[in-house]
Amino acid sequence: MKVVDTKDLSAREVINLLKKPAFDEVRLDDRVKAGIRRNFGADLTAAQVVDKIVTAVRAGGDEAVAGFTKLIDGADFSGKSFEVSPAEFTAARKAVDDKVLASIRLAIDNVRRYHTEQLPKSWLTYREHGAILGQNCLPLDRVGIYVPGGTAAYPSSVIMNAVPAVVAGVKEILMAVPPARDGSVNPYVLTAAREAGVTRVFKAGGAQAVAALAFGTETVPKVDKITGPGNIFVTLAKKAVYGYCDIDMLAGPSEILIVADHTANARYIAADLLSQAEHDLLASSILITDSPALAGQVAAEVEAQLAVLPRQEIAAAALTGNGLIIVVRDMAEAIELANASAPEHLEILTADPFQQLPYVRHAGAVFLGPYSPEPLGDYLAGPNHVLPTGGTARFYSVLNVETFMKRTSIIAYTKAALSGVSADVIRLATAEGLEAHANAIRVRGE
Repeated sequence: MKVVDTKDLSAREVINLLKKPAFDEVRLDDRVKAGIRRNFGADLTAAQVVDKIVTAVRAGGDEAVAGFTKLIDGADFSGKSFEVSPAEFTAARKAVDDKVLASIRLAIDNVRRYHTEQLPKSWLTYREHGAILGQNCLPLDRVGIYVPGGTAAYPSSVIMNAVPAVVAGVKEILMAVPPARDGSVNPYVLTAAREAGVTRVFKAGGAQAVAALAFGTETVPKVDKITGPGNIFVTLAKKAVYGYCDIDMLAGPSEILIVADHTANARYIAADLLSQAEHDLLASSILITDSPALAGQVAAEVEAQLAVLPRQEIAAAALTGNGLIIVVRDMAEAIELANASAPEHLEILTADPFQQLPYVRHAGAVFLGPYSPEPLGDYLAGPNHVLPTGGTARFYSVLNVETFMKRTSIIAYTKAALSGVSADVIRLATAEGLEAHANAIRVRGE
């Protein structure tokens, strides 16, 4: 990993080190470009591909979804349902290892317990002259969760999306997941869906799945909101359908930033940096430390651990492109840079990590101390792992129960209460040139 010292750089140069491309600036690799050329007959950008797919699915429904699933994923549902059947759920349950199922159930329980604490409360309060004001917190009727699939399997993403929706009280939870070429879905993903409370599962991925959830098809009901991570095509599709339904966030490649002092364990840090680097070529792994000695130890340890990783090629490419060790003057500068980065995952490995916590303003999730590694949050601790990336932790929140809820204001004035403020409302409405507004108040006092 590249090591840089901030004393050798200007403030602007330091910030530029942490600059991340916007989600829609992600470069497509040659394999993806070749696939686009083969499937669409032209060199198109990711946004152009998504526009074609979303437009076609909105007009063509199930037929378009099946067509793109065959074209892109190689699974042929022509003339067949792409909804997971009860028999497929049963077969999936038989295929899973009982010990893994026990771990899935433990994760579901932990995530449920944590998110139950987040439930907002509806409330009413009395004001002058018997007026009542309040707020009603209501679950959405139907949501769609997207779970990446195909050659990979992410039952943890099923849990992190579905369980908060169940806790919120959502009645219908639809799930879309890309199928394998034979039309199957990983049994652990299906079993996690059944255990977590997903209502229906559809074997469709990419932009076509997002469009189906947003607009509805003959098979897929239209949802109120779409949540869940995905590749650039999924993210661009979510952006394209926003407004027709709601979305959780626009997410990019995974990232970790570790702030550590001389007391930190270099072996632990290297392992945590690699845990994100193995995700994909664009994953970001950064260490910020005030200890030059630790910086050198971590760089050496990363090389040693990388050499035995099964996904060594991916992790090595990610570290070459987006891996960095930054040596700073002190912890104050380290936290300042961490806030500037606004990382998805922030680990604080210092002598007293809680001492630094009050100064953290921008991070998707914060992991404190040597025994709170990022993968713990990915799978089992309880907080959600669907987090803002690419610096968007400055304004996006982690996926949570309120993601699946909406707030409605309640206003109930008595005649006396309205009379007490009528003149003010009339003056304000008149000042805005809205005489009918003023009159709606005036007639009640006549």
